[in-house]
Amino acid sequence: MRKLRGLLEKLQAGEVTVDEVLKELKNLPYEDLGFARIDNHRSLRRGVPEVIYCQGKTTTQVAEIARHMLENGSNVMGTRADIKTFHEVQLIASDAKYYETARIFVVEREKVAQNKGTIAVVTAGTSDIPVAEEAAVTAEVFGNPVKRLYDVGVAGIHRLLMNREVIQSARVIIVVAGMEGALASVVGGLVDKPVVAVPTSVGYGA
Repeated sequence: MRKLRGLLEKLQAGEVTVDEVLKELKNLPYEDLGFARIDNHRSLRRGVPEVIYCQGKTTTQVAEIARHMLENGSNVMGTRADIKTFHEVQLIASDAKYYETARIFVVEREKVAQNKGTIAVVTAGTSDIPVAEEAAVTAEVFGNPVKRLYDVGVAGIHRLLMNREVIQSARVIIVVAGMEGALASVVGGLVDKPVVAVPTSVGYGA
């Protein structure tokens, strides 16, 4: 969006011609890299830029996608990124940040507007934290205040009940739990807010 705004401002100021603007606009809907087509209009349609899903991509592919997104004036976030991928991205963006538990890297070039209200991210157990952190960091990158409430599964329900103000004050609750998945139902009975249940392949099940 920043690149488009800058382009229109240059046209208004007479710094570029209409033909030059049209040439640039050809790349704005999407940019074809051969192995990927970057959706440059995602932020215009959805308010946030496209996210790079790194799993299954080579480190070179991820870095090349990130480079083109940065050239287009976009913030960049990559999910399911290992440390090797992050180091490759650092070569083109030294200000990149890495969230190891969440396996997310972020390059922030534009400040993101902060949303109102809090998202609570809740886990049944400690083993669910990596999935929970992926959700929590993603929410924070997109401008949402987040409160974390970890290891409050139904096997020790008092742990959840003693912290019920965290979930009751949130506008959305994300509940990450292993195979038995009972925690989301319990949380749903305690609040009148949307509850997003996220099952994980952790634990033995009910």
